[in-house]
Amino acid sequence: MTAVRTISAPIRGVAILAALALAASASVTRAEAQHILVPMDEAQLNHLRAYGLTYYALKNGDRAEWWINYRGGSFLLPDSPALRRKAALDGVAFMPIDDAAIAEARREIAQSNMDAIPLEKAPRVAIYSPPKSPPWDDAVTLALRYAGIEYTQIWDDDVLGEDLAKYDWVHLFHEDFTGQFNKLYLGFRDQPWFIEQRDRDVATAARHNFANVPTLKKAVAGRLRDFVDRGGFIFAMCGATETIELALAAQNVDIAAAFTDGTPVDPDADAKMDWSRTFAFQGAHVEMNPGVNSMSDIDGHQVNVASRRQNLSTFTLFNFSAKFDPVAAMLVQNHRNVIPDYYGVTTSFVKARLKPGVTVLANEEGTPWVKYIHGDYGKGSWTFLGGHDPEDPQHNIGAPPTDLAQRPNSPGYRLILNNVLFPAAKKKPLKT
Repeated sequence: MTAVRTISAPIRGVAILAALALAASASVTRAEAQHILVPMDEAQLNHLRAYGLTYYALKNGDRAEWWINYRGGSFLLPDSPALRRKAALDGVAFMPIDDAAIAEARREIAQSNMDAIPLEKAPRVAIYSPPKSPPWDDAVTLALRYAGIEYTQIWDDDVLGEDLAKYDWVHLFHEDFTGQFNKLYLGFRDQPWFIEQRDRDVATAARHNFANVPTLKKAVAGRLRDFVDRGGFIFAMCGATETIELALAAQNVDIAAAFTDGTPVDPDADAKMDWSRTFAFQGAHVEMNPGVNSMSDIDGHQVNVASRRQNLSTFTLFNFSAKFDPVAAMLVQNHRNVIPDYYGVTTSFVKARLKPGVTVLANEEGTPWVKYIHGDYGKGSWTFLGGHDPEDPQHNIGAPPTDLAQRPNSPGYRLILNNVLFPAAKKKPLKT
């Protein structure tokens, strides 16, 4: 396993000049300033790399602050030539700010629905992803690479070993923890990439003495749950949000089609599911027909079932109290509160399937589903965001990766990066 560190993309002259101009136009000189303010409202030139700049400061041992609800969730960083240079090269707008201006801002923060959250250390990030990814991209990996945030790629061997203890934050994407390969067997079983994926997972199951892939994936899901229980943070998107829950609830139930384990689905599976083991959902109906490319009725959009498929619209971020519910407030920081929706293997979460106590961060008004949810489990927490790629609404198999250099201000990708910095926050959750 190797840690991946992103190298900045080629310099964009216009962005750099604009960033430098913003800094130069400020009334505070470098000698006078002790901090720089990275605005995250519409004045920001590159929202996504602003997160990378903050991570860079934390990685180098600096302290930072996340000013929740202040100019779109701005960052206060220590002033240094290295940070200024990196900001300019990455096209990140910033301005020097002296003690008097900081004091004035803190008075505004104290009197408004805002808060200053200390960020103490760079989180240790892992991406749960196969050694050779399928021929479509992972939005979180794209976000981390573009922002310049370091991560380590892990897979089943690492999860089943002791490696999870090395990390603060683990991302799960479109993995099918039920062991059914997202039911892509139905249409893609002859494709070389599918055969490679199947053979890899079968070999991994055998190496760890599991009878089949569904049993392997259930064990992996259980280890991930234990990681959260001990104090870790999990951020899941797309199909992983739904399938990890099904795998956890079906620990002692066969919900996998015969093409994966040689035995049929238990016809009484729904009644035998143990939802006390899950993070977010309860009482879901398992899709038992191997010919229907859906896992359950948790997903509201059912994108892969033509007769059930729902159209895309927009979803709205909720406005939380920064002082009384700082965690939820951090997770929805943005310069836009209405965001275009986008499909994924799992696109949305039906409200009727949510456990009591789950915090809804965003929903689509007038529908029975929500888009973005969060909750605590044991000493840790989890966040689920529906959909595959915030900048690719349809995202068909084989679609080219999204070029974030063309979308540096993506509000959807900001939600991903909010979650990456969340573990760095000093303040613990306070429930309203």
